[in-house]
Amino acid sequence: MLSTPLKVIFAGTPEFAATVLQSILGSRHQVIACYTQPDRPAGRGRKLTPSPVKALALEQGIPVYQPLNFKQAEAVEQLQSLDADLMVVVAYGLILPKAVLDAPRLGCINVHASILPRWRGAAPIQRAIAAGDTESGVTIMQMDVGLDTGDMLLKAFTPITEDDTGGSLHDRLADIGSSAIVTALDQIAEGRAKPEPQDDNLATYAHKMTKEEGRLDWNRPARELHNLIRAFNPWPVTHTELDGKTLRVWQSILASPTATAVPGTLVAVHKDALDVATGDGILRLTELQLPGAKRLPVAAILNARADWFPAGARFH
Repeated sequence: MLSTPLKVIFAGTPEFAATVLQSILGSRHQVIACYTQPDRPAGRGRKLTPSPVKALALEQGIPVYQPLNFKQAEAVEQLQSLDADLMVVVAYGLILPKAVLDAPRLGCINVHASILPRWRGAAPIQRAIAAGDTESGVTIMQMDVGLDTGDMLLKAFTPITEDDTGGSLHDRLADIGSSAIVTALDQIAEGRAKPEPQDDNLATYAHKMTKEEGRLDWNRPARELHNLIRAFNPWPVTHTELDGKTLRVWQSILASPTATAVPGTLVAVHKDALDVATGDGILRLTELQLPGAKRLPVAAILNARADWFPAGARFH
């Protein structure tokens, strides 16, 4: 016999969170309210735009709350008055004080896009790829006042393939998290959840990404640069300079384990790729974006701008 469905508050903001919310809406549990970041300017017109979570909640007729933070007593009291069993938090973007964590009867749980305690913090998907990890996944975690330090309730794993980018892994983990959260909610409702403490000694921190970090340092090994390019696709995208012009680098492959030229040297121009020497090996660039243009395969760029890429040119 199934237990009583849980009354859930959902807190999240981006598309990843909306995917998880959609899954909960399709379960037997009841979403009684959604919390999300305030509307932000977006697009060329800088028009105030609701988050993906808000758009989905309004479409489903679910009340939406958008406090700037929980420093005001009224915001905390509003949440407490909802009398929820549980709060599910997915990439919400606000730090939750203890009063909020304690408000629902069963506290707050988080859908985190890594296998904790590896990659606590803001950018676990990109950091895993950039570090060359071969495995990722989703952890459903009981939240406490620390940063992704709470007990683990459920883990779901996936390999990181050679072809994965930040975008492809993001989408796969959103799907995995969507399935995992419903399983976790059922376990909690039925009293079958088994919290597992994290080993803090194994923790790593996933710092937020910056555009500056996407500048390619050709003195680094080809493998590290390749992983960074994959991780920063589709945002913020890696970049390099050639003759004072900034090029965005979208895709690459590993071409050769050895390189004798000065790092950053364009050592070969193929009909569909550019080979660049690195601190260790040669990196083959296969998709670029020229200033003011859209991203294109290198083959298409060379058809129009081959003169930009003479052999021996230097990337910086």
